[in-house]
Amino acid sequence: MSLDATIWAWKVIVSGASERLVLLALADRAGDDHKCFPSIKRLEKDTTLNRKTIIKVLDELELKKFIKFTGEIKGNGVKVYQLIGVFGREDCPDTSTKKGTSTENGTGVHLGTSSKNGTSTNIGTGTSPKIGTATSTNFGTQNLPRNLPLESKNKKDWLCLKKLRLELDQADPTVVPKSIIEASWFEREKRAFELFNADKNLCDDLLIFHFADMLLRNRHKYDKADNGKANGHSEFLTFSSPQQIYAFANKLARHPEVISKYSTAGESYENLACRIAAKLSDPNELQNWKEYLQEVGFKSKGRGAA
Repeated sequence: MSLDATIWAWKVIVSGASERLVLLALADRAGDDHKCFPSIKRLEKDTTLNRKTIIKVLDELELKKFIKFTGEIKGNGVKVYQLIGVFGREDCPDTSTKKGTSTENGTGVHLGTSSKNGTSTNIGTGTSPKIGTATSTNFGTQNLPRNLPLESKNKKDWLCLKKLRLELDQADPTVVPKSIIEASWFEREKRAFELFNADKNLCDDLLIFHFADMLLRNRHKYDKADNGKANGHSEFLTFSSPQQIYAFANKLARHPEVISKYSTAGESYENLACRIAAKLSDPNELQNWKEYLQEVGFKSKGRGAA
């Protein structure tokens, strides 16, 4: 699963819920190169759409240039698709090997990046030998040379809050980094992260990269606990996948009380389901739908009945 591809699938403008659902299913199956090759049968199971609709939607997505058939075939005639327009961390201007790290663009040893010259303050494109002078293809998340040893592991000063803010912002633009860094549980997660990586020889930048991912993964459990204390809930609703969100959004869009309360005049089931899915994707908003979700077969603690 590619986090960058999933974020992209939620944000692109599509024509309807079917296109959104198929895009999310493709993103869920995408690798780091943003390529995927789920079979039609797999997509039927993931999206609950029928085969004819899925084939039609794939053609529409390809026509709109959201996906592209690479020409490669896997297994029993399964097409390999490339997701178009996904912006990954490796494409960031500060770290991309395509933007400013070649000797033609002014980062050669003659411009102040060698160990003798240090970082050039006049040109401003070099990096100190402690950080590195080339983008490592092994990690892809920071400037790290192949010919320099990794930094000492788990130093007390490994965490740079400025870099952490940048990583959090790049990973999830919807998150306010300050709210995570100043959270009461931040130090607890930091201690757990340092213990987990104590025997790993990782450089500071890579530690920060992994720490940012861990914070984004774990913040939801604290949000749920805080919401439960405020609302008096002992159980919290969670979904296991975007596909499950859409499955229950479609059920709610046909619930008589939901229709009368939330639909607009002349609105289709599909559009109403799409709006409901957006609300169910918000952990804070989700708890307000608990009663309706249970009526259409959703079970508490994240296990729904499809």
